[in-house]
Amino acid sequence: MRNYRLLRSPSVYALLAAILLLIAGAGCRRGAEEPPAPKTAAEPIRAKPLIIGLIPEQSLFKQMDRYEPLARYLARRTGVEIQLVILSRYGNIISNFQSAKMDGAFFGSFTYALAHVKLGVDVLARPEGLDGASTYHGLIFVRKDSGIGSLEQMQGKRFAFVDKATTAGYLLPLAYFQQHKKNYRTFLREYYFTGTHEDAIYDVLNRKADIGAAKNTVFDRLAQSDKRISEELVVLAKSPEVPENALAVRKGLDSALQSRIQNELLTMDSDPEGAKVLKAFGARRFILTRNSDYRAVYDYARDSNLNLATYDYLND
Repeated sequence: MRNYRLLRSPSVYALLAAILLLIAGAGCRRGAEEPPAPKTAAEPIRAKPLIIGLIPEQSLFKQMDRYEPLARYLARRTGVEIQLVILSRYGNIISNFQSAKMDGAFFGSFTYALAHVKLGVDVLARPEGLDGASTYHGLIFVRKDSGIGSLEQMQGKRFAFVDKATTAGYLLPLAYFQQHKKNYRTFLREYYFTGTHEDAIYDVLNRKADIGAAKNTVFDRLAQSDKRISEELVVLAKSPEVPENALAVRKGLDSALQSRIQNELLTMDSDPEGAKVLKAFGARRFILTRNSDYRAVYDYARDSNLNLATYDYLND
């Protein structure tokens, strides 16, 4: 499509100039005590793009399909260009914050806890799902025909974790084994990391692994389109509730920009365009989120003897 601009004659420009001078003079006579009229359009407050990272919860294409409309909406409302970057693995979110000079990310609960302790990131908001939930929990699951119904029957089996920097995909099963005084590295025949919750679920479903761990929101979302998941898999254990993936920003990001982004997220459900974007995103609204909301994650890490400041989140 071509870009067009409207051309005007010199006489028109002269008339406009005269009108502007009259308006300016009237403004001077009114005095300086009158506040300026409120602005409705977003004012650009940052020249360079805002770089936001996405953890690999599901496939790259599904992640972009979900988050791109939200990024475009925030860009229009704030006047700041937003670039989304999908990371190859969960743990990358920590190192990439510095190496790629990221400004923020939609963190999972464990990656947020790690980034808050290691990098000082500040959480802003998280989505509330269409069902009203703003939290998730981890699941340990097997095939119904696997013959595995207890911890003892897991011995010598193959386990599909997601990533060492996930609550549902690693912290839950780690605590589960520790509570039963089992070292999964010697108790299991084999274990590996799939990289995404989606892959962990399908690896168990397709018999690549005997046991898997993943977050319930991904499990339930996949089950809506693939009935085999609910028909052929069974859940053996679940974790406490933790906050859904939330947007957090780097330490030192301009406070005015932080406030603007947070305000746009928290009020977008009252805007018709925002409500449409939210529905496509799979949420009713965004809600205010604080570091204290992650108490269950910090407690889980402590009970699992993990020091978040020194924790090695790279997969074995």
